[in-house]
Amino acid sequence: MSTPQETSNPSPPTLSPIDSPIDPATRLLLEIRGWVPDLFFAALIALFIVFFVVRPVRVEGVSMQPRLVDQERIFVNSFIYHLTEIHRGDIVVFFYPRDTSKSFIKRVIGLPGDFLEIKSGTVFVNGKKLAEPYLDAKCMDFESMPPVKIREGAYFVMGDHRNQSNDSRHWGMVAREYIYGKAMFRYWPMSRFGTLD
Repeated sequence: MSTPQETSNPSPPTLSPIDSPIDPATRLLLEIRGWVPDLFFAALIALFIVFFVVRPVRVEGVSMQPRLVDQERIFVNSFIYHLTEIHRGDIVVFFYPRDTSKSFIKRVIGLPGDFLEIKSGTVFVNGKKLAEPYLDAKCMDFESMPPVKIREGAYFVMGDHRNQSNDSRHWGMVAREYIYGKAMFRYWPMSRFGTLD
């Protein structure tokens, strides 16, 4: 005959270190440590964008009024011209050909191979009047310039404020390698926040 075995109350299970409750400070520290790789990666992407894709630039002077006003802040895409051609009408930032320590911002008017002429302030490209809807009548001038052919690898640039702009009419064309970005977006002042054309 079998006899019933004695049973003892089971002892409570012991918690392994993994099951142990974590105090809030330690939990926060572990979470932060988990974020570090993501934050580091995001910072690298941000640095890449700032240094190789988008640069913040401050506008100085009135030569691009009314489109750009003195002391406005804009973003310049410094990578786009590795992917696409420069187009007529683009607002570009470039090293001033007579002093490359300075940067200018102007609008592209003439492309390589174009014949360009100015008659009493009106621009003609390849014999046709250039439509310039971005100009303000108060910013026009009435100077003329004899016909010129834009050489290969160079661009003719002008400010929108024609009677206040130091541009290709005065010092000639801009070599392609001097152009380092396209003005894309105005971020300050907020009242004029938006894209640029």
